Amino acid sequence: MRLDGKTAVVTGGASGIGRAVATTLAQAGAQVLIGDINQSGGEAAAAELRAAGHGVRFARLDVTDLDSIAAFRDQAQAGGGKVDVIAHVAGWGKVEPFLQNVPEFWRKVIDLNFYGPVALTHALLPAMVERQSGKIVIVASDAGRVGSLGETVYAGAKGGAIAFTKSLAREMARYTINVNCVCPGPTDTPLFQAVPEKHREAFVRATPMRRLARPQDIADAVLFFASQRSDFVTGQVLSVSGGLTMAG
Repeated sequence: MRLDGKTAVVTGGASGIGRAVATTLAQAGAQVLIGDINQSGGEAAAAELRAAGHGVRFARLDVTDLDSIAAFRDQAQAGGGKVDVIAHVAGWGKVEPFLQNVPEFWRKVIDLNFYGPVALTHALLPAMVERQSGKIVIVASDAGRVGSLGETVYAGAKGGAIAFTKSLAREMARYTINVNCVCPGPTDTPLFQAVPEKHREAFVRATPMRRLARPQDIADAVLFFASQRSDFVTGQVLSVSGGLTMAG
């Protein structure tokens, strides 16, 4: 699956799943723009990929801030540049009982996991519509499909991202723009390291394939949706969980 001649935007590309996605799309031949609030991490990721011979650059992006999104859009489209692929990977969550949540926590979770993809898509979509082509891939979570203990608002935000995917796919099909969603199960990322070891072990035991997902597993699914191999696939939700979640 090649992306030669394509330009891709990857949010959350400084680490974890986002970095794996940026690397995988670059290795497939895409020119990649990494967006992340972590400037030092994003610049380091872009530099490492450039050193390996790939066309990758970095621009700071706060997906919860409209001014930051507008500036990022301008950088992505500078000099008449086009964006062929949008990979929404930036997100955040924390395991905490719902009754212990405070409203500020809700807002952060919803802004990062739902509002961010909505706002950035809205900023970049008009140019895709004008060209009548594009691929949008939203990385949500299986928590949004089946729920997750201690992640109630996170699951709600990811469920919103899934519904947004399906509805936008219906609107954009007439413009030959594909919109799909990848839902990771528990994945071995820096963020997941904060989960207590006993919970990590429980996830492994509950997974039929007996391991956590690796960031590369998610990146491979994103590559499929970003490539021509998925040209007749839109509005779909692909679970990458080693069989942990098999709900329809």
